[in-house]
Formats: sequence, C-alpha cells, structure tokens
Amino acid sequence: MQTSQDILCIGSVLWDMVGRTDRHMKSGADVPGRIETLPGGVALNIAMTLSGFGLRPALLSVVGDDAEGHALVQRCVSMGLVTEYLYRSKDLPTDRYMAIEGANGLVAAIADAHSLEAAGDKILSALSDGRLGSADAPFEGVVALDGNLTTVLLAEIARSPLFAKADLRIAPASPGKAERLMPLISHPNATFYVNREEASILCQSKFEDSASAAKGLVGRGLGRVLVTDGGDPASEGTPDGVRSMTPPPVLVTRVTGAGDTFMAAHIAAELRGETPEAALQTALNAAAAYVCGETE
Repeated sequence: MQTSQDILCIGSVLWDMVGRTDRHMKSGADVPGRIETLPGGVALNIAMTLSGFGLRPALLSVVGDDAEGHALVQRCVSMGLVTEYLYRSKDLPTDRYMAIEGANGLVAAIADAHSLEAAGDKILSALSDGRLGSADAPFEGVVALDGNLTTVLLAEIARSPLFAKADLRIAPASPGKAERLMPLISHPNATFYVNREEASILCQSKFEDSASAAKGLVGRGLGRVLVTDGGDPASEGTPDGVRSMTPPPVLVTRVTGAGDTFMAAHIAAELRGETPEAALQTALNAAAAYVCGETE
C-alpha cells in the first residue's frame, strides 16, 4: 500500500497553554512571567519534532469542528504534517493542556483530553478501512503512540491485528497515566519511552537510576525500553543488556515537551540508520537543546 507519510502519531493533538517564569514557585505563588498558546499534545509534539528532522508524520487523533480546531489543523498543515486521517468531531471540542513552569521545573499541569477519550477507536478508522491498512493487511511502519488514550482502547490496541506488524513506539504522556500502558508491555514490537518515575509506577518499585529502571522493565517482559532521568544518565534496556549515557549539561529553561522531543529524535535517528549508541546520543542532544531553549 502506497502512503504519503513516514510514521503515524496516535494520541493527543491539542492546544498547549504554558506559563513560564524564571522564579522558583511553590503552591499559591503569584509571579510575573510569560504565557504562550502553542500547538501541543504528546502525539503532536512528537510529530512536530519528527517534521523538523525531515520526516512526514501523519496524525491520528480527534480535533473539534470548532474555531480552535480549524486553527490547529491549519497550523499542522503549515508544518507539513498529514492531517487527512484526523477525526473531526462536530460534538466534541478541541482538547487543551495547561501547565505552569518555574525555575524549579514543572509546578503543575492539567490535561483536558476528554474529547480524545470520548472519541475512542474512531481515531483509528484509517487503520481498518483500507486507507492505511486493514485487519488482513495491517500497517507495517513505525507508530508513535501516547498514553492519553483510554485504558480500554490501549488494551484493544495491544491485542488488535491492526497493530500486529507495526513498530510501536510508546510514551505514557505523564506519570499519572503510566499504568494505562500495562497491557502493551507484552506486545512483541513495543518500545517504551519513559522517565524514571514512570518506570517506577509501571514496575511498582522505586528505582534509584535509569539503568535499574530499564532492567526492571525488561524483567517485566518488555522487549525494549528507553528511560530518561532529567540531567542524570539515560538508559536503553533490552534482554541483551543495558546501555547508559549522560545528557549534555545545559541550563534548563523549559521542561514541557522534553520527553516528546527525546522520543522523536531517537525515532528519527533510527530511521536514518544510526547505531543504537548514536541514536541514544542524538536523542539526548536534541532534548538538551530543547530544554535550554535552543530549538522550538
């Protein structure tokens, strides 16, 4: 089947409202800063980064048939993303995400992804109706999947013939949604991208570093995992062992979207044919450039 995209990005596509300040914040703080409204959501963040590496990602998600949705789709098209497979709902509003970041990192965030959850498997119709694949001829490329989907839908994906041949790259979206990914741990083609906290939640065990977290997830049956840990070493784990690398030291100016950037950069590096060591280094360099504000 001939398609015009290099990778599918399935999950949240929404507007991010992010407030940032260079001051340390605690509960109840009221400080000056900057507030931006930007295209976001895990799936869209990954797609935008992949586009920056010269790839053509297609989005599978829900976007409301409202003013916010039309503006968001126009932005996506202007960035070279494939939007023809989006489910455009007349009944569901475009989702939103709000975060506050201080000099001490992410202070608080609220993800309003209720439309994505309500849309359910409607966002996957192109994978079953022949446009991207079907049960008899499933999609065989790379799929970036985020944990903003419901537990029920993620469990269906784990056993669905539509994803039997896909190279699944999976991110939990947030520590609070990490447990949703449990059904996918045993998928033979799954690679998880998590931080150390998310790994601890999935294994129900506290890890002191990314290497032990990667080893723990592989021990649970996962074929491959990449675990980040802020400025401390990140690790890639497989049944053959664990490799770790330290990210470049940078001044952190933002954190929202850093994990998505790491994941997208790693996928792009592997699609270019980079070795596992080089791909991990490429991903760490991209994430470092993002958090210090060198890249969008």
